Amino acid sequence: MARATSVFDDQAATYRGPREKLIPQMDRFYGSVPEAVGLVGRDGPLRILDLGAGTGMLSAVVAESFPEARFTLFDSSPRMLEQARDLLGEKAEVVTGDMYQGIPEGPWDAVISALAIHHMTDEGKKSVYEAVFSGLRPGGIFVNAEHVLGETPAMQDYYAEWHRWQAFEKGLNEAEWKETVERMSHDHLTPLSTQLEWLSEIGFTHVDVLLKDHGFAVFTGRRA
Repeated sequence: MARATSVFDDQAATYRGPREKLIPQMDRFYGSVPEAVGLVGRDGPLRILDLGAGTGMLSAVVAESFPEARFTLFDSSPRMLEQARDLLGEKAEVVTGDMYQGIPEGPWDAVISALAIHHMTDEGKKSVYEAVFSGLRPGGIFVNAEHVLGETPAMQDYYAEWHRWQAFEKGLNEAEWKETVERMSHDHLTPLSTQLEWLSEIGFTHVDVLLKDHGFAVFTGRRA
Protein backbone atom coordinates (compact mmCIF):
# COMPACT_ATOMS: atom_id res chain seq x y z
CA MET A 1 0.00 0.00 0.00
CA ALA A 2 2.96 2.36 0.49
CA ARG A 3 3.45 3.07 -3.22
CA ALA A 4 -0.25 3.63 -3.78
CA THR A 5 -0.37 6.01 -0.83
CA SER A 6 2.44 8.05 -2.38
CA VAL A 7 0.58 8.24 -5.69
CA PHE A 8 -2.63 9.47 -4.04
CA ASP A 9 -0.72 12.02 -1.95
CA ASP A 10 0.90 13.38 -5.11
CA GLN A 11 -2.45 13.62 -6.91
CA ALA A 12 -4.59 14.85 -4.00
CA ALA A 13 -5.01 18.36 -5.37
CA THR A 14 -6.27 17.19 -8.77
CA TYR A 15 -8.09 13.99 -7.80
CA ARG A 16 -11.64 15.30 -7.53
CA GLY A 17 -12.20 16.90 -10.94
CA PRO A 18 -11.36 13.96 -13.22
CA ARG A 19 -13.39 11.59 -11.07
CA GLU A 20 -16.57 13.25 -12.31
CA LYS A 21 -15.61 12.19 -15.84
CA LEU A 22 -14.55 8.68 -14.85
CA ILE A 23 -17.62 7.47 -12.98
CA PRO A 24 -20.78 6.64 -14.92
CA GLN A 25 -23.99 7.98 -13.39
CA MET A 26 -21.88 9.73 -10.77
CA ASP A 27 -24.82 11.34 -8.98
CA ARG A 28 -26.60 8.00 -8.67
CA PHE A 29 -23.37 6.18 -7.79
CA TYR A 30 -22.70 8.43 -4.79
CA GLY A 31 -26.37 9.15 -4.13
CA SER A 32 -27.14 5.46 -3.59
CA VAL A 33 -25.01 5.51 -0.45
CA PRO A 34 -27.15 7.87 1.69
CA GLU A 35 -30.19 6.04 0.34
CA ALA A 36 -28.82 2.84 1.87
CA VAL A 37 -27.73 4.57 5.09
CA GLY A 38 -31.37 5.62 5.51
CA LEU A 39 -32.25 1.96 5.99
CA VAL A 40 -30.57 2.04 9.42
CA GLY A 41 -33.76 3.57 10.80
CA ARG A 42 -32.20 4.70 14.07
CA ASP A 43 -33.27 7.80 15.98
CA GLY A 44 -30.64 10.36 16.86
CA PRO A 45 -27.36 11.29 15.17
CA LEU A 46 -25.71 8.45 13.30
CA ARG A 47 -22.11 7.46 13.85
CA ILE A 48 -20.60 6.78 10.42
CA LEU A 49 -17.19 5.44 9.41
CA ASP A 50 -15.91 6.25 5.90
CA LEU A 51 -13.19 3.82 4.77
CA GLY A 52 -10.66 5.12 2.26
CA ALA A 53 -12.36 8.48 2.64
CA GLY A 54 -9.87 10.43 0.55
CA THR A 55 -10.90 14.07 0.18
CA GLY A 56 -14.26 13.46 1.88
CA MET A 57 -16.45 13.43 -1.23
CA LEU A 58 -18.61 10.51 -0.11
CA SER A 59 -19.06 11.72 3.46
CA ALA A 60 -20.04 15.15 2.17
CA VAL A 61 -22.80 13.58 0.05
CA VAL A 62 -24.06 11.53 3.01
CA ALA A 63 -23.89 14.57 5.31
CA GLU A 64 -26.36 16.40 3.06
CA SER A 65 -28.98 13.76 3.92
CA PHE A 66 -27.87 13.31 7.54
CA PRO A 67 -26.72 16.72 8.77
CA GLU A 68 -26.56 15.60 12.41
CA ALA A 69 -24.38 12.57 11.70
CA ARG A 70 -20.85 12.35 13.05
CA PHE A 71 -18.20 11.03 10.68
CA THR A 72 -14.86 9.34 11.15
CA LEU A 73 -12.83 9.49 7.94
CA PHE A 74 -10.12 6.85 7.62
CA ASP A 75 -7.49 6.97 4.87
CA SER A 76 -3.80 6.35 4.28
CA SER A 77 -3.22 9.73 2.59
CA PRO A 78 -2.69 12.63 5.03
CA ARG A 79 -2.91 15.20 2.24
CA MET A 80 -6.30 13.95 1.12
CA LEU A 81 -7.55 13.93 4.69
CA GLU A 82 -6.48 17.56 5.04
CA GLN A 83 -8.90 18.39 2.22
CA ALA A 84 -11.58 16.26 3.86
CA ARG A 85 -11.20 18.18 7.12
CA ASP A 86 -11.57 21.47 5.26
CA LEU A 87 -14.68 20.16 3.47
CA LEU A 88 -16.53 18.70 6.46
CA GLY A 89 -15.26 20.81 9.35
CA GLU A 90 -16.55 19.87 12.79
CA LYS A 91 -18.74 17.09 11.43
CA ALA A 92 -15.72 14.83 10.98
CA GLU A 93 -12.77 13.32 12.74
CA VAL A 94 -9.95 12.23 10.43
CA VAL A 95 -7.75 9.22 11.14
CA THR A 96 -4.71 8.22 9.10
CA GLY A 97 -4.13 4.49 8.77
CA ASP A 98 -3.83 1.42 6.57
CA MET A 99 -6.84 -0.88 6.20
CA TYR A 100 -4.47 -3.85 6.06
CA GLN A 101 -3.61 -3.05 9.68
CA GLY A 102 -7.24 -2.77 10.81
CA ILE A 103 -9.96 -0.15 10.91
CA PRO A 104 -11.19 2.21 13.67
CA GLU A 105 -13.27 0.48 16.31
CA GLY A 106 -17.01 0.97 16.49
CA PRO A 107 -19.74 0.63 17.25
CA TRP A 108 -20.88 2.21 13.99
CA ASP A 109 -24.38 2.77 12.70
CA ALA A 110 -23.06 2.71 9.15
CA VAL A 111 -19.76 1.99 7.44
CA ILE A 112 -19.42 3.48 3.98
CA SER A 113 -16.75 3.40 1.30
CA ALA A 114 -16.30 4.56 -2.28
CA LEU A 115 -13.63 3.43 -4.71
CA ALA A 116 -11.14 2.44 -2.02
CA ILE A 117 -11.35 -1.21 -1.00
CA HIS A 118 -10.64 -2.35 -4.57
CA HIS A 119 -7.00 -1.34 -4.01
CA MET A 120 -6.67 -4.30 -1.63
CA THR A 121 -5.97 -7.95 -2.34
CA ASP A 122 -8.83 -10.41 -1.99
CA GLU A 123 -7.51 -11.47 1.41
CA GLY A 124 -7.35 -7.83 2.45
CA LYS A 125 -10.89 -7.13 1.25
CA LYS A 126 -12.27 -10.07 3.21
CA SER A 127 -10.45 -8.98 6.36
CA VAL A 128 -11.96 -5.49 6.05
CA TYR A 129 -15.45 -6.89 5.50
CA GLU A 130 -15.04 -9.05 8.61
CA ALA A 131 -13.86 -6.04 10.62
CA VAL A 132 -16.78 -3.96 9.35
CA PHE A 133 -19.25 -6.63 10.42
CA SER A 134 -17.70 -6.79 13.88
CA GLY A 135 -17.77 -3.01 14.24
CA LEU A 136 -21.39 -2.44 13.22
CA ARG A 137 -24.18 -2.07 15.73
CA PRO A 138 -27.06 -4.56 15.36
CA GLY A 139 -29.12 -3.14 12.50
CA GLY A 140 -26.13 -1.23 11.17
CA ILE A 141 -25.38 -1.15 7.46
CA PHE A 142 -22.34 -1.43 5.22
CA VAL A 143 -22.40 0.31 1.83
CA ASN A 144 -19.61 -0.06 -0.70
CA ALA A 145 -19.61 1.98 -3.94
CA GLU A 146 -16.94 0.19 -5.86
CA HIS A 147 -15.09 -0.63 -9.06
CA VAL A 148 -15.52 -4.35 -9.73
CA LEU A 149 -14.04 -6.91 -12.09
CA GLY A 150 -16.03 -8.39 -14.96
CA GLU A 151 -17.33 -11.87 -14.32
CA THR A 152 -15.29 -13.24 -17.27
CA PRO A 153 -12.09 -12.05 -18.99
CA ALA A 154 -14.11 -11.09 -22.07
CA MET A 155 -16.50 -8.97 -20.00
CA GLN A 156 -13.59 -7.32 -18.20
CA ASP A 157 -11.99 -6.38 -21.53
CA TYR A 158 -15.31 -4.88 -22.59
CA TYR A 159 -15.68 -2.97 -19.31
CA ALA A 160 -12.16 -1.55 -19.61
CA GLU A 161 -12.64 -0.35 -23.18
CA TRP A 162 -16.08 1.06 -22.36
CA HIS A 163 -14.65 2.89 -19.34
CA ARG A 164 -12.01 4.61 -21.47
CA TRP A 165 -14.53 5.50 -24.17
CA GLN A 166 -17.10 7.02 -21.84
CA ALA A 167 -14.43 8.99 -19.96
CA PHE A 168 -13.26 10.69 -23.15
CA GLU A 169 -16.88 11.25 -24.17
CA LYS A 170 -17.33 13.18 -20.91
CA GLY A 171 -14.29 15.33 -21.63
CA LEU A 172 -11.35 13.59 -19.95
CA ASN A 173 -8.06 14.53 -21.59
CA GLU A 174 -5.00 12.41 -22.30
CA ALA A 175 -3.05 13.67 -19.28
CA GLU A 176 -5.95 12.89 -16.95
CA TRP A 177 -6.34 9.44 -18.47
CA LYS A 178 -2.61 8.80 -17.96
CA GLU A 179 -3.00 9.65 -14.26
CA THR A 180 -6.03 7.38 -14.12
CA VAL A 181 -4.11 4.47 -15.65
CA GLU A 182 -1.36 5.01 -13.07
CA ARG A 183 -3.88 4.89 -10.23
CA MET A 184 -5.59 1.83 -11.67
CA SER A 185 -2.27 0.00 -11.88
CA HIS A 186 -2.56 -0.38 -8.09
CA ASP A 187 -6.05 -1.88 -8.27
CA HIS A 188 -6.96 -5.47 -7.40
CA LEU A 189 -10.47 -5.73 -8.79
CA THR A 190 -12.74 -8.58 -7.71
CA PRO A 191 -16.01 -9.75 -9.32
CA LEU A 192 -19.15 -8.44 -7.71
CA SER A 193 -20.61 -11.92 -7.29
CA THR A 194 -17.56 -13.00 -5.28
CA GLN A 195 -17.82 -10.04 -2.92
CA LEU A 196 -21.53 -10.55 -2.35
CA GLU A 197 -20.81 -14.17 -1.46
CA TRP A 198 -18.16 -13.07 1.04
CA LEU A 199 -20.60 -10.72 2.75
CA SER A 200 -23.20 -13.48 3.12
CA GLU A 201 -20.62 -15.92 4.45
CA ILE A 202 -19.43 -13.38 7.04
CA GLY A 203 -22.97 -13.01 8.32
CA PHE A 204 -24.37 -9.91 6.64
CA THR A 205 -28.08 -10.06 5.88
CA HIS A 206 -30.08 -8.30 3.14
CA VAL A 207 -27.01 -8.44 0.89
CA ASP A 208 -28.00 -6.70 -2.31
CA VAL A 209 -26.95 -4.44 -5.19
CA LEU A 210 -28.41 -0.95 -5.40
CA LEU A 211 -26.71 0.09 -8.63
CA LYS A 212 -24.62 -1.62 -11.29
CA ASP A 213 -23.27 0.01 -14.43
CA HIS A 214 -20.61 -2.03 -16.23
CA GLY A 215 -17.65 -2.20 -13.82
CA PHE A 216 -19.15 0.08 -11.17
CA ALA A 217 -21.49 -1.15 -8.45
CA VAL A 218 -23.01 -0.06 -5.15
CA PHE A 219 -23.70 -3.01 -2.86
CA THR A 220 -24.77 -3.35 0.73
CA GLY A 221 -25.37 -5.66 3.67
CA ARG A 222 -26.73 -5.31 7.21
CA ARG A 223 -25.78 -6.72 10.57
CA ALA A 224 -28.87 -8.31 12.08
